This record gives sequence, C-alpha cells and structure tokens, in this order.
Amino acid sequence: MRLEGKVAIITGAGSGMGRAMANLFAAEGAKVIAAEWNQATLDEVVAEVKAAGGEITGVQGDVSKLEECRKIVETAASTYGTLDVLCNNAGVMDNFAGAAHYSDDVLARVMGINAYGPLYLTREALKIMLPKGSGSIVNTASVAGEHGGAAGAVYTMSKHAVVGLTRNTAWYYAKTGIRCNSIIAGGVETNIMSSVDPSTIDPEGGAQAGVYASIIPAMLKAQDIANLALFLASDESKMISGANIPADAGWTAS
Repeated sequence: MRLEGKVAIITGAGSGMGRAMANLFAAEGAKVIAAEWNQATLDEVVAEVKAAGGEITGVQGDVSKLEECRKIVETAASTYGTLDVLCNNAGVMDNFAGAAHYSDDVLARVMGINAYGPLYLTREALKIMLPKGSGSIVNTASVAGEHGGAAGAVYTMSKHAVVGLTRNTAWYYAKTGIRCNSIIAGGVETNIMSSVDPSTIDPEGGAQAGVYASIIPAMLKAQDIANLALFLASDESKMISGANIPADAGWTAS
C-alpha cells in the first residue's frame, strides 16, 4: 500500500475532495486525521472509513482559527505519535465580486479558511516534520490561483496565496526532507458553492466568471483530485517539490 504506516491530516474531510482523499488515503494504509468544521459530515466520513477497515480519527475544527489548527496537529501527534502528510484542502468560495464590490465579511472568511488556515497548519506541521527530516504537504489550490477569471477578487487572491505558500515552503525547506506541492484544481463536482448564499452573488462578477467557465473542457470528479493528492503524498513523488500541478482537463491550456 502506498501510504502504509504514514499519518496524514486532511482538512475539509467531510465532503467533496477531502472526503475522497480520506477514503483513498485510509485504503492505502494511512492513519488519517480528518478535520472538518461540520460535525455531521465529519461523523459520516469517519464511519465510512471505519466501515471499510481504515484507521481514522475525526477532529471538529475551523482552520481559520490558529488554536484550532494547533488542536488538529496536536491530535495527530497525540493519537498516532507523528505526522507525515498534511493536505490543506478545506476551502470556501466567495460571491464573485470584483475588487470594487467585495465585502469585509467575505474577505475575512475566505482568506481565513483558504489562506491563513494552510499557513497556520503548515507552521504547526513543520514543528513535527522538521525534526524527523521528512514530510509531504499537499495544498489544494485552484485555477483561480494562477488565472484571474474563475472567481471573485477575494477567492482569487486567496488561491494565489496558496500557490505562493507552496513555492516558498518548497524552496525554504528543500534541503530538509520536506516537500510541498499544490493541485491546481479546475472545475470539480463538489459542494463548494453551498458555502455561498446565492442571494449575495454579484451579478456582474458572476457573469464575468461565467465567460471563463464556458471554456471548461470537462468537469472532474472528487476522486480525480484525490488520486493526484495520493501521488503527491506518497514516496512515489519524492523528488517533486514546489510544483503547482493542474488537474483541470486541459482548461488552463487554452
């Protein structure tokens, strides 16, 4: 099995890509720490993995809060004794507003979860990974992390931050055995839009994003992203670091 004996944290593990990662990683031998703010969906994925014979521990938490990120990492250390893989996957969408119309509450929420959360968790994970001289960090980014038309200003800024964090972490710790890569996810069939109140969507911004979305070649499944995350988490990718890898059916090749 490709993750035999490894301990992996997956955030946003209650649904979509995170849930697919939790199931796949456990099936490949990982001891999974599933982090999720929604207790109901967290309970579901924990039961799902255990029913399939996997090893998993659920942690309810909000990754926008430093103390809760510490709790997630500390749970991995106290439950399984170490940490080998961190998948910063939790994310929320904005309401497609441009820079002229974004709201302060959307800015705080989206940046807190999408950008600060991965930074907080990376710092806490490195406290375990650096002394042992190994570890793989996999960040879920987006085509919005490298292009400007997929979402509003706030979400786009947050995913550019994830790409920057990925590159910086990979470079700073290149000689320590720590690897960091990101997945530039395209259109994926998940429930991320449930994180947005439809009544707040900016009409002008939504229309602009719709132009960009109209050239999507194909929608991906959550499992497609989980498969790439597994490769990046495993020793099969041991010489890959600082890569921001598109999984978008060729969308950004346009």
